[in-house]
Amino acid sequence: MKLQDQVAIVTGAARGIGRGFALRLARLGCHVVVADVDLDAARRFDEPLSAASVSDEIVALGRRSIGVQGDLRQRAAADALVARALEAFGRVDILVNNAGGAFAPIESSRASQMSDRDMADMFDVNLMTTVYCSQAVLPHMRARRSGNIINVGSTLGLDAAHRAGAYAHYGMAKTGVVQFTRFLAAEVGPDGIRVNCIAPGSTATARVASQARARGMVGDADLPKIPLRRLATVEDMAGPLEFLATDLSSYVTGQCISVCGGKVLTPS
Repeated sequence: MKLQDQVAIVTGAARGIGRGFALRLARLGCHVVVADVDLDAARRFDEPLSAASVSDEIVALGRRSIGVQGDLRQRAAADALVARALEAFGRVDILVNNAGGAFAPIESSRASQMSDRDMADMFDVNLMTTVYCSQAVLPHMRARRSGNIINVGSTLGLDAAHRAGAYAHYGMAKTGVVQFTRFLAAEVGPDGIRVNCIAPGSTATARVASQARARGMVGDADLPKIPLRRLATVEDMAGPLEFLATDLSSYVTGQCISVCGGKVLTPS
C-alpha cells in the first residue's frame, strides 16, 4: 500500500467528496480521522453508506478510524481535532482540508448584493476552517520535518464568470484557499511539508442533487460548458487526491489542480 500505516485527518468527511477522500486514503493504507460538524450528514442527504458510519466503512477496509464531531469554524475545535488525532494515533501525516460549501441563497449571492452575514459565514466555513486546521497541525509536522496538507478549493475560486457573478462570497473564500495554499507552501517547504490544492468543478454528490431539487432545477446547464460533457463523480476527485497524497507528487508543492472536465478552459 502506498501510504501504509500513515495517519490522515479529513475534514468534512461524513459525506460526499470528503467521504470519497477518506475511503481512498484508507484503501491506500491510511488510518483516518473522520472529522465533520455532523457525523450523520450522509443520512440527511440520503447518501448510502456500506456501514453504520464512514469510520465503520474504513474499519471494514482493515484500517483504523475515529470520528470527531466539531465546528471547525472555531479555532479551539481545530486544535481539539488535532489533539484527538495525536492521542489516538500518535502522528498526523496528511491533513485534507475539505470542510466547506456554498449554502447561502443564490438570489442574494452576487458581489453587489451579498450581505455581511452571508459573506462572513462563507469565509468562516470555507477559508478559516482551512487556516485553523493547518495551523493546528503544523507544530507537529514541523517537529517531524514531514507532512502533507491538501486543501480543497473550487473552480469558482478560479473563474468568476461561469456563474454569471453568482456565489461571489463563496468564490472569494475559495480564492483565499488557493492563495493560502501558495503562501503556506512557500513558508513550510524548508520544513519538509508540502501544501497543495484541488479545485473541484461541478460534482454529482447527494447534496448537490438535493439542492437542485429544492430549487426546482432540471437537468444541468453546466454540461455544454464542460468539454468532457459530464459532471464529475466523487471518484474523479479521489484520483488527484491520491496523486497529491503519495510520493507520485513528491516534488509538487504550492499548486492548485483544477478537476473540472476542462470547464475552466471554455468561454464563460
